[in-house]
Amino acid sequence: MTKTITFNELRKIKDMLPDGSMKKIAEKLNLSEDTVRNYFGGSHYKEGKSVGIHVEQGPDGGLVTLDDTTILDIAIEMCEECKKG
Repeated sequence: MTKTITFNELRKIKDMLPDGSMKKIAEKLNLSEDTVRNYFGGSHYKEGKSVGIHVEQGPDGGLVTLDDTTILDIAIEMCEECKKG
């Protein structure tokens, strides 16, 4: 399922993640940590892979279309668990 959000929204979710989240998401999905970082706007292509994000420049960091929301869904779930304490 594709989803479109602003780049700033995507980075805000990334910034809300607790320490070690990139590693946990990567292990859960059998991906490299750099691939997960690339999903959130990183450019670690020497070790990580492209993960189906498409950025269109514009206000609020531009629009990001995500081909697959699995990483985003896990990240949001982790943020919600963190809020609950």
